[in-house]
Formats: sequence, C-alpha cells, structure tokens
Amino acid sequence: TLQWEALGKQFVEYEQVAPFLIPEDQQKRLLDFLPLFLKTWEQSAGVIVFPNIQLLASEVSKLLTKEIKRSLNGKPAEEARLALEQLLQQKGEAEDGHLLLKSVYLLSQTDLRTKWNIIGSGLPAALMQCLYLFFTFPLKKTSDDGEENENDTQTQEMLVEIMLNMYKEEQGVEELLAADKLQSLIIATASLWDQCSHSWKVPTGRVLRAISRTQTKNSIVYLQAVDCIKIAVLNLFKLADTLPASDVCAAASIVLCFVKDSYPISSALLTEFESNDGYQLLLKILLRCEGLQQNEGDPYLDEILDMLTCLTTCGKTELKVSGNIVHPQLPHFDFEWTQSSGMTVKNLQAFQVLQSIFQRSNDQHLCGRILAAIGTIWAWDRANFFLLEWTLQPINQFTDIIHFKPHSVQVQFFRLVESIVLDLSYVPHEILKKIQYLIKENIVPFCTLTALQCLLSMTQKDLLFSDIFRDSGLLGLLLALLRKQAKILRKSAGTHLPGLEEGTERELNAVMLKMVAALTVRSVRNTVVLKDYGMVPYIKIFLDDECYRSATLSILEQLSVINYEEYMSIIIGALCSSTQGELHLKLDLLKSLLRILESPKSHSAFRTCSGFNGLLSLLSDMEGALQDPPSGMWRAFGQNCVLELIFYTLRGITAALHLDPVNSNFFQRNGLFEKMAEDLGSLGCFWTQRQWQSPLSLEKKRTFAEFLDAALCSSEPFPIWLKNCIWILNFLDHMLKGTLHQESYFEEIKSEMGEASRNDQEGPHAQEVAFKRPGNKLLASDYSLWGNPEEKLEMKDSTIVHPGAVCVMVRLLPKLYKEGHAQLSQEIQCAVVGHIQSLVKSEKSRQVMCESGLLRTIITSCQDAFCSESHPLHLPLTRVFEKLASQAIEPDVLR
Repeated sequence: TLQWEALGKQFVEYEQVAPFLIPEDQQKRLLDFLPLFLKTWEQSAGVIVFPNIQLLASEVSKLLTKEIKRSLNGKPAEEARLALEQLLQQKGEAEDGHLLLKSVYLLSQTDLRTKWNIIGSGLPAALMQCLYLFFTFPLKKTSDDGEENENDTQTQEMLVEIMLNMYKEEQGVEELLAADKLQSLIIATASLWDQCSHSWKVPTGRVLRAISRTQTKNSIVYLQAVDCIKIAVLNLFKLADTLPASDVCAAASIVLCFVKDSYPISSALLTEFESNDGYQLLLKILLRCEGLQQNEGDPYLDEILDMLTCLTTCGKTELKVSGNIVHPQLPHFDFEWTQSSGMTVKNLQAFQVLQSIFQRSNDQHLCGRILAAIGTIWAWDRANFFLLEWTLQPINQFTDIIHFKPHSVQVQFFRLVESIVLDLSYVPHEILKKIQYLIKENIVPFCTLTALQCLLSMTQKDLLFSDIFRDSGLLGLLLALLRKQAKILRKSAGTHLPGLEEGTERELNAVMLKMVAALTVRSVRNTVVLKDYGMVPYIKIFLDDECYRSATLSILEQLSVINYEEYMSIIIGALCSSTQGELHLKLDLLKSLLRILESPKSHSAFRTCSGFNGLLSLLSDMEGALQDPPSGMWRAFGQNCVLELIFYTLRGITAALHLDPVNSNFFQRNGLFEKMAEDLGSLGCFWTQRQWQSPLSLEKKRTFAEFLDAALCSSEPFPIWLKNCIWILNFLDHMLKGTLHQESYFEEIKSEMGEASRNDQEGPHAQEVAFKRPGNKLLASDYSLWGNPEEKLEMKDSTIVHPGAVCVMVRLLPKLYKEGHAQLSQEIQCAVVGHIQSLVKSEKSRQVMCESGLLRTIITSCQDAFCSESHPLHLPLTRVFEKLASQAIEPDVLR
C-alpha cells in the first residue's frame, strides 16, 4: 500500500508538470515512471491501488499508438514489419516499445472503464495494422537473429491478449472501421494462407473470431460495402483446389464465422455468402476432407460443420410443409407442436450441404459428424425431423446407401433411426419399409445385423410393433430365413463346416431369433403365425447352441400359451436326449420349464408328456457325480454345478406337484418317490451298502439346523461328502414342505459371485466357491434356502405337504454314512430323525402322513433301528410313530 501511495504521488507530479513539458521530456518522464509501476504491480500480486489508473492507461496507450505509427510511417510493408519487431521486442537497452506493450497488456486486464480509455487512444486500429503486417509478411529467415525474433512468443501473446480484450467490446470493433485493415486481414486469410507467417496463423484466427463474436450493425455495413465476404469466397474457391484440406478448412472457418455470427443482427453477410455460391464452396472444401488422418484439421473441420449446422436455422420465414401421418402410431404420439423455439429449420440450402456430403462421401469421420449434426438439429426442436423428412427426406434417402458406409457409421445411423421411435414416439413407416428391404436383400451382413438390432429395440418398446412387423411381412421373412439356417445346422450336426456360422452370420442368426421372440411375446396371433408356418420343428434345432438358446426358449415358451403339450414334449424330449456333458443345456431347459410350470394349467401337460419320468431320468444319469473325486465326465464340472442341476430338477418336480392332487397322486401311486430316493442315493455322496452300521454312543448331538449352519456357514471343517448330503437333505426338506419351487438360491449366489457356478474352479472342491464367502462366512441373505438357523429349522413352516419326500429322507438315513466318519455319520442320522420328529408335531402333518399310505414303506426302510432297542435311532423313530398312532388309518402297520 505504501508503494502504491508513493507511486500515486509521483504520477500526480507527472500530471502537474506534463502540460509544461515538451513532448520528448513528457515521454521520457512517463517511460521513467513505467518500470516502477510494473515492479509495484508484480510485488502486489496484481492487486492495484492506483486512483489514476484510467488516465495512466490513456497516456500509455496513446504513446504506444504514436510509437507504432512512427515505426510504420512511410516505410514499405516489409521494412515496416521489421521496424515493428524492433519496437515491440525486448532487445538490450532499446526496450521502450516493449515496456509500453507490457504496460498496456497489464492495464487491459483491469476494469471496463480502463479498457475504454485504451480503446479511445486509437490503439485498436494501430494493433490491427500490426497484426496485418505480422500475418501477411512473414519474416525472412536470413539470420538466426530474425528467426529468433519471430519466435518471441511472449511478445506475440501480449499483443494478442491486448487485442482480444479490446475487441470483446463493441467500441473496440467500431474503432477498427476508421481504417481498412479489418477487411484487408479477412481477405488476406482467404487468399494468402499458404504464403503468410506460419507462427501468426493461429493468433490471427483467434483475434478475428473475437471480432466476429462482437460484430455491430456498423461493422456489418462496413464489410458489406467493401464486398469482403464476396472477395473472400472467390479467393477460397481458388485455394480449395491447391491447398491441403486442413489449411483450407482453417481459412474458410474464419470467413464463415463472420457470416454465422452476424446473422442475429443482419442477414446481409449471409445473403452475400449465398449469392456467391458459398454453399458450393463449403461442399467442395468438406468433400476434400475425406481421408484426413485422425485429428488432422479436425478442429477447423468440426467448427465448419458446427457453424453449417447452425445456419440451417437461419432464415426469415418458417418452413410451411404438410405431410401425411401414416397410421398406426404409438398411443402417446402427438403431432401438434409449436414452432416457437426459434430453432426450427428455415434454411434448406445449408442442410442440403450436410445431406450431399453424406451421400457423396464414405469417410468415417465426415459421415459420423453429419449424422451427429442431424441428431443435434432434431434435439433443438422435435418439429425439425418432420420439416426435413417431408422436404429433403434425408433419412429416407440415406437408408438406400447406408450399406456402403463404414461399420461405425452404420451403427450410428441406425441409432439415429431408433431415436425417431424412442425420443419422438413416431413410427416412420416408409423408413421401416426400406430397412426391411435392406434386411431382405442382405447385401452386407453387418449392415443387416445392425438394421435388425434397430428394429429389435423398437419392438421391445411397444407391442404395436408386433402387429406392424407382422403385417409388413417381416415376421414371415425372418421365419423363412431361420428355416433355412435350421436346415444348415441340422445337416452339419456333429461336424464343423469351414466358414459355417462364423462371425457376423452367427450373430445375425441370434438377433433374428431374438426378433422373433420379441414379436411373439404377448402376441398370440404372431405365435399362431409361427406355428402355421410349421416352424416349431425348426426352432427347436437352435436349442443345442448356447448362443441361440435364450431366444429359442423364449419362443417356445410363447408357444406354450397356445399348446402346453407341444411345449412340454419339446422340453422333456430335449432333457432326455441331452448328454452328460450338456449340463448347461439341462439347466437352461429346467429354468424354462419352471417358468411355464408357474401356470397350474401346464401341470396336466407335464404329467401326460412323461415330465416326472424325464426329470427323474436326469437324476439317474448323474450316478457317481458327487463322488470325491467325481467320476467320468463329471470330473469336468465343479460339484457346485452338479448340485445346481439336482436343485433345479427337484425344484421342477416340486413345481409340478404344487397344489395339484392329480399329479401328487400320480407321483406317489407310481412309486416315483422311491425311485427318487434310489437315484439320489446313487449320486456318490451317500453310503451304497444297505445295512445299518453298528451303533455308537454319541459324544454330542446336534440338531439338523445346527448341522446346516456348521456344514455350510461356519469355518468348521466338514468332509465334502457330508456337505453334499446336507445340501440334498435340505432340498428334500423344502420339497416336503412344498416350497422348493419358490426358492432361487443359486440365482442369488450367481449374482453375488459373478456367475460362479458356470465359471467356478474345477475339481472336487469347486463347490466351496458358492458355499463360502471370504472368512468362511455366508451373508444373511444366503439363508434363504434353509431359513435362519437361529429360528431353528424345526420351528419354521413345519407342515408336511408331500409325505413322499419324508419317505425319501428316511430311505436315505442308512446311507448317511462314510467309512472313517462313523461318529459324524451317526450324529447326522440322529439329527435327521430329530428333524422328522419335529415335523410331525403338528396335527395337520400327522394327518397327511397317515393318509399317504407310506408308513409301511418308512418302517421297512428303518426296520433295523426299530428292531434294536440299543440302536441310537430306535427311540426317536419310535416317538415319531407314537405321534402318528392317534390318527393312524393302518393299525396293522403300527402294530
């Protein structure tokens, strides 16, 4: 503050004596003052406390203007340019010009009034003359010194920043009109770009763009009066034939800035541009940009395209067009719009340039930018799509040539088409017909694929497209193509034909199936069309390939709506004919089956199509799958995958039995529970010998719930065979309660473990992936399959729904044994019996058990334990049947 006060007093003294000094002494006093001013500025970190700053700015600017004019006075252009270099650059002691330049540079960054004082000094016109000379007359590199001067970026940056600060103000632009250098510089950029100073190209562009943004009515009249735009366009036509495309773009973008920025004030420059074939010039320049290397010329190319896009909204009157809305349309489509946004298309000439570029160029970047520009125009006002499509029909015409474009452009184009439906809620029927023809011709498979993906996205938006694409013939076309592909697949079954089903063609088949699936979802009519085409035998051929399976199953599930028996026949047949190695196929088929079994109407079809026998045959085929280590082909899968297959198989059976007395009676009457017990017992984790083992005295006794917690949740080491047994007993426990079909434990595990069951470790310990979290802990949600152990499994939903499952558990009791684990084996046997005992506590469960007629089977399975009072299971089993005694229908069985 003290420094500024001292400096202020010194300047006041200068003001007082200046009128009485000759110009030379006045100038000397000011130049002596400036170093102190700059030093104080630097020491105060740019904070100015100087009351007379406006007067100082005026004095310094006037002196700099005077020095510039003196350096230029009467000299030829090249000498004048060299004189300016010497004036403004810092060289030894002769640095008065540089001192003035630096002072003005700092002062121009202060308040607006100070900036006005600088502008009023005549400096704007003087600096424009300097810029013209620096740009137009490159310094000859005859000496190292000269080359060094040209690269003095500090001086250049200060000059440019001063001009930018001045020309941001309308007053600064108005000051330029007194001289002729503005139009001269604009024309010079359009005619001498290849001959000008390379180091001044970018700075000149920055300054002219700043002036363009601050145009006034007077500046536009001035430029129009001297035919500036006309001359510039004519010169650019000449450059367009000779200069590299990136250079022409750089020069043209400056001229176009003045045309675009002036329009909100006056249309005069745009009219002059259009009258002199300005749009033809832009088309010529932009087409020359084909093949530019990445980022070469991109900033100027993008700038031209952006300005051209803006020019599409520059017009005096709104377009008046009328078009026919073809029906049907989406329910929420509203054709009534207001054209009050000010951003509707009014200049079709400008848009035609964009359209012509896309039609005539195959350049990836150029075509991509055109499509992006069209998307931008649509976003400005939803009316623009209709204004353009009902006049120039760009999208309609682009559809005819899109297959010639690069892949990325095809993808971008069809996303744009998709947005017509998704964003505008409009169904462009004519465009969709052309896309359908494109799919039919299949000239370029990738283009066909992308087009079909576009239609698929639309179909998934609204059911209306199911009718549209059926009536247009697309559904029939897809079915014919899929029939052809199915025949090829059937012919090549088990062999690999070179080139068959590779790459895009394979992906195309998958999307065609997805499209048919989307068209049949909730559309009985389309499903009937598929069946009437005789496509069912061909569709099921795609089941074998995992790439096609999801969509194929979706189609077949829609078929079940009109014919459950046909669906069941296909799914059960596919399950029975699948090989051991096709585990994932079986899982996908079972999951589909479960979705259909949610409807009670499907249960009868499941039974009549041998569904129960089919699912039990899956268990039979898994003999030895849970051995440790696994046997045969099961070695290739983790044991968790095997357990998952068992889970979904039992879940399917439970779903078919759910609230269906006919199926339940059928399953029990045909001894299928006994078969289930036999099949489960042969999995490899159960003891294969029939006799009970010698009883032992147990040191500790745990409940079934505690075994679940210990075996599957805690860090307590448990043998693999026992964990597998507990899993299966747990499945059976939910089955007997009639809740297994509602469980989704493996889906939860997969979502948390990242598809662990399909990509888990191979070998006997693979199941640990799904069973355990880090630290051997399971999350609370993982108890969904067996309930919270704290609530005690015996107390939770203990009503028996399927007594046959109890029979299965009892039949497996003697097999809960492993050599070397006698104590543990007997403990789990006791836990299971204790659990069964808890299940028959309720009167309803006892009634269900007694009415089932399965008591004799249960007693026969456990007769060794019944007959030996010393057997650990004798007492708990006896208590089970004592509880059943009061409601027994078969007293001879109890005796």
